[in-house]
Amino acid sequence: MALREKHLIEGETVVMELREHPKALLRPFLLLVLLVAAVVAAVLFSPQDVVTWVVTGLAVVAAAVWVFVPWLRWFTTSYSVTTQRIAERSGIVTRVGRDIPLYRINDVAMEKDLVDRMFGCGTLVVSDATDKAGMVLHDIPRVEEVHVQLQELLFAADDGSDDGEWPPSEPRRRR
Repeated sequence: MALREKHLIEGETVVMELREHPKALLRPFLLLVLLVAAVVAAVLFSPQDVVTWVVTGLAVVAAAVWVFVPWLRWFTTSYSVTTQRIAERSGIVTRVGRDIPLYRINDVAMEKDLVDRMFGCGTLVVSDATDKAGMVLHDIPRVEEVHVQLQELLFAADDGSDDGEWPPSEPRRRR
């Protein structure tokens, strides 16, 4: 559920729409395979129908909690990078969002462990100039490319107001 046109301010355009890499669904998928195997084994090898129904019922409940809910979380979480901000939207029943204006960002870090490198994804940590914790974007596909594009946006939006000129060209006057 990315940012829609009606959620953009005047002159703002969406640069990137991001979602977590499907790697995030690997554990739920493996669990689903195990649950299906348990149901098949119960159907084939159980002499009693009661055991088959109990195993099937437990498998359905487990699949709903540990497979379907993580998939819904993955499906309903998105990150958008616009010319003005980074936006995170998530939530199954209640939608939650957080935006960080580009001019507030003071650091963008990238993390890739061995598994991330195998899948071609990584984590972006965006820190801003507020007391709140930064925004952590987990399992972003092609994280290096996203990192470069984000840096380009940040440098393009830099107005030079905090150029850090020191010492200042004009001395400060005391009042």
